[in-house]
Amino acid sequence: MQDEDDNLASPPRNSRIFATKSVDVADCEGSKEQAPKLCGYLNKLAGKGPLKGFKTRWFVYDPRKCYLYFFKTPNDILPLGHIEIADACFTYDVEGEEGQFEIRTAGKEFLLKAPNRQVMQYWLQQLQQKRWEFSNTRGCANRDSWSSPTLQYPHAGLVAKDADAVLLEQPNENMESVRSDFAVEADANGLVGLQTARNPATLNFSLKQWSTDLRNSMSHLRSSRVGENRRSVFYTASNEEWEMVDAPTKDTPEHKTPVESPRRESPSHFHRHSIGSAFTFDFRNPSRIRRPFGPAKSSRSAETSPVECNGSKTLELQLQLQNQQEELRRMQEEQLRLQEELTSQKELVRLLQQTLRSSQCERWPVGSPGPGEMEVATAVAERDRQIQSLCGHMEKLALEKESLQQELKSLKIKVGEINDQLGMLMETIQAKDEVIIKLSQQSQEGSAELLECSSPTGREQQEMDNLRDSLQGYKSQNNFLNKEILELTVLRRNAEAREKALEAKYTSLEAKMCQVECKYLVLLQEVKTPVCSSSEQGPAREVISRLLEDALQVESSDQQEHMIFKPHPVSEYDVYGFKTVPEEDDEEEKLVAKVRALELKSLSLTDQEVSVGVKWENYLAGTMNREMVRSPELKALIRSSVPHVHRCKVWSWCVNFHVKKIRESQPADYYENLLCMARDKPNPASKQIELDLLRTLPNNKHYSSPSAEGIQKLRNVLLAFSWRNPDIGYCQGLNRLAAIALLYLEQEEAFWCLITIVEVFMPRDYYTKTLLGSQVDQRVFKDLMNEKLPRLHAHFEQYKVDFSLITFNWFLVVFVDSVVSDILFKIWDSFLYEGPKIIFRFALALFKCKEEEFLKLQDAMAIFKYLRYFTRTILDSRKLMNMAFVDMNPFPLRQILNRRTFHLEKVRLELTELEAIRQTFLRERETSQNGRTLISDDEEDN
Repeated sequence: MQDEDDNLASPPRNSRIFATKSVDVADCEGSKEQAPKLCGYLNKLAGKGPLKGFKTRWFVYDPRKCYLYFFKTPNDILPLGHIEIADACFTYDVEGEEGQFEIRTAGKEFLLKAPNRQVMQYWLQQLQQKRWEFSNTRGCANRDSWSSPTLQYPHAGLVAKDADAVLLEQPNENMESVRSDFAVEADANGLVGLQTARNPATLNFSLKQWSTDLRNSMSHLRSSRVGENRRSVFYTASNEEWEMVDAPTKDTPEHKTPVESPRRESPSHFHRHSIGSAFTFDFRNPSRIRRPFGPAKSSRSAETSPVECNGSKTLELQLQLQNQQEELRRMQEEQLRLQEELTSQKELVRLLQQTLRSSQCERWPVGSPGPGEMEVATAVAERDRQIQSLCGHMEKLALEKESLQQELKSLKIKVGEINDQLGMLMETIQAKDEVIIKLSQQSQEGSAELLECSSPTGREQQEMDNLRDSLQGYKSQNNFLNKEILELTVLRRNAEAREKALEAKYTSLEAKMCQVECKYLVLLQEVKTPVCSSSEQGPAREVISRLLEDALQVESSDQQEHMIFKPHPVSEYDVYGFKTVPEEDDEEEKLVAKVRALELKSLSLTDQEVSVGVKWENYLAGTMNREMVRSPELKALIRSSVPHVHRCKVWSWCVNFHVKKIRESQPADYYENLLCMARDKPNPASKQIELDLLRTLPNNKHYSSPSAEGIQKLRNVLLAFSWRNPDIGYCQGLNRLAAIALLYLEQEEAFWCLITIVEVFMPRDYYTKTLLGSQVDQRVFKDLMNEKLPRLHAHFEQYKVDFSLITFNWFLVVFVDSVVSDILFKIWDSFLYEGPKIIFRFALALFKCKEEEFLKLQDAMAIFKYLRYFTRTILDSRKLMNMAFVDMNPFPLRQILNRRTFHLEKVRLELTELEAIRQTFLRERETSQNGRTLISDDEEDN
C-alpha cells in the first residue's frame, strides 16, 4: 500500500469531503478551449500500524503523463505522490463502505473513498475514459516508431497543428458502442472540479480550526471506544457550546431512555445538527424539558396487533399518572408559596407591634398622661383590629394547608394504587405477548401458503427494498467490471501488438544495419585502394552511387509506409516546420544538411535532454495548483531550455508577465479593435507587410505559400502592431519576430509577444527608420568582444573585418535564420524570460565556440565568408549554453546599460553631423542645377 509522510490526521472515515480554501490555478492555456480539469477531494488510505487511516487529499489528473497527483491541499506546490493511470485497473465492492474503491497499478494498491456512491462512479468513469484516451494516442506520433520517445505536441500555436496531421488509429465503432452500453450514468453533484476548491464548504468552518493533535486524538478515541456514550463540548469563538454526541450504535435501541447526567446541561446545547455520518451535534432547545416518561416507539410487527391495543391502554394510564404528578407538583409549589407568604405576614405584624411600642415609650414617658390619649387609644384599637384580621387570615391559611396536606396524602395513595394497577397491567401484557407470539408461530407454521399469498409486512417490504437496492448496485458493478475487463483486454492486446512491432522493427533494423555496414566496407575499400579510375563505371562506383542515393532520401509525407517500419529517421520537416534538407540540386549541400539533421536528432536523444524533460515534468507537477512565479529554480530550468510540449505555456506566461501592466490598462478586446481598424482604414504599412509575408520564413511550411495557415495570422499581427505603434509602423525584422512567436502562441498572444520585444525589452528607436538603438547595440557588442574575446577581436581588427555587418541582423531578429532551429528556440526561451541581455550572451558564445577556427584564417575574404555561415555549423546546444551562461560570467546588466548610454550620445552626434552634411549637399546640388543651362544635342554638335 502506498504510504506518505505527513502530519495531517485522518478525518472521520465517513465524513463528507469538501474544500477548505480557494485555490488559484494557473490559466495559461491560450485561447483554445481546454477540457474541464479532473480534480477534487478524495479520502486516501495511508499510514502504517496504529496511524493507518483515511486522510483527505486533493487529487488532480495530469493528461500529459496520465498521472493522478495528490496533494495535501489545493494550494500545495509539491505533490505527495502520484498514481499511474495508464496501466491501472479499478474495482470496488458493493457491500463495502459507501464510496470506497481501489486502484491497482505497478504492484501498488491505492484505496480511495469518495463522499458517496455517485461521486465514486463519476471518478471511476472519468479515470476509465482518461486511460482509454491516453492508450489510443500512446505511440501514435510522427517519430520513427512506437519504440522511440513519443513526441508530445503543445496545445497552442502553429506547431500544435502538426498534431492534427498525426495518423491516429481510429477507434472501432463496435468497441465504442459496447463501451457506451456498459457506461453507468453518474453525477458528481458539484463535488468534483475546480469549484470544489474555490467554494469553501460548510463542513470546515470549525473543523479546520482545530489543531492536528486534537483531530488525531478524536480519531483514535472514536475507533477504540465505539460502544460508549460520550459527549464532548467544544467552545467556539462566538461563545457557543457545541455538544458532540455519538450516533447510536447497533447494540443501543433508539427508544432507550438515556441516563440523566448529574451535570445540568447548558441552554446552548440544543438543536441537533448532523455533519456527515460520524459526528452529531445536539443543540437542544432550552424550552424543551426531558420528560421522565416518554411515549416509546412501537417496533412490533403486524403479527402482534392485540398487544398494541393493550399497549395503548398502558399509554393512557401512563399519561394520566404523569398529569397527576404534574398537578401534585403544582400544588406543592402553591403550598410552599402560601407558607412563605404566611411567614412574611407574621414577621410584618411583629415588626409593627415593636414599632408601636417603641414610639409610645419615646413620646410619652410612663405615668405621665399626655394630650390626645383618646386619639392614641383609637389608633391602638385600629391596630388591634388589623392584627385580629391578620390572625384570622392566618388561621384560614392553616386550615387550607391542612386540607392540601390531606389532599396530597390522598393523591399519593391514588398514585400508589395506579402504580399497582400499572404493574399488574404490564404483567398481563407480557403474558399476553408470550401467548400471542406462541400463537403467531403456530399460525406461521400451519399456514405458510396463506402467508405467501398475503401482502408483505413492513419488515419484509423493507427487506425487499434493500434487496432491490443491492440488485441495482450489483448491476452497476457488473456493468463497470464488464467495461473494465473490456478495456483491459484491449490495452493488453495493444501492448502485445507493440511488443510484436518492436521485435519486428528490431529485426528489420538489424538487417538494415548489416546492409549499411557491408556497403560502407565496400566504400572504405574503394577509398583506400581505388580499383577503377574516375571515368570508369565499375561495380564499386555503382555501390557508391546507390549509397549516396539512399543517404539523401528523407521521409516524405506522401510516402505510404508502414507506421512501424520507417527506415529514414530524418523527416522532410523538423518539429518546428523548417525544412531539414534543401531542395537545391547540389548533392554536397544536401549531404551536409542531412548530416546536420542526423546529428541534431542524436543530440536530442541524449541522457541530458531526457533529464531536462524530467526536471520540467517535476516542476510543472508542482505548479498544477498555482501560477508560475519568477524564481532561481525557474530561471535555471529555462536556461537549460524548455521542452517542446511545454514551450507554449512557458512563453505565454513570460509574455503575460512582462506586459501585464500594459494589458491591464487596455480593454479586453483591444487586439480585436485594432484588427477592425486595420480592416476599415488603409494603413501605410500594409503594402510593405504584404510584400514581406512570403519572404518571412520561406523554408518553414507554415509560411511557405499564400494559403498556409500562418500567413493570415502573421498579417493580422503585423497590421495590429502597426496601428498600435504608428511611429514604427512596420520594419523589416518584425515579421520574423512575429512568425517565430506564432509557432507557439495564438494570434493575440503573439501580438503581445511582439509588444514585449519592441516596447519592453529593446531600447527606443530600435526598430524605427534610423535604427538608432540597433546601431548603439553593435558598438556595445564590440566593446564586449574586446573585453571577453580579446584575441578574436584583435584578429578581426588586424584584417579589418567588420563583423557588425553579420551581427546586426542577429540583434534585430534575435538570431532568426542565423542558427539551427533547435538552438534558435532555446535562445528564445531564455530571451523571453530574461530580456535582451541574452542576445549579447549568445552572440559572444557563438564567437567563443568557433574562436580557434577564426584564428586559423589569415585572409579577410576567408574570414568574412566564414562569418556568413559559421553559426549553421554549431549544433551542440548544451555546449553553447554552457559558454553563454558560464564562460561569459560575470555579465552585469548595468554594464550594458551604461555603455548604451555612452554610445547613444556618440551615435546621435554622428547622425546629426551626417544630417547636416546631407542638407548641405542637397542645397549645393539644387544651386548647381539652377545655374546650369540646358542645351539640345543639335546645338552642342554645332
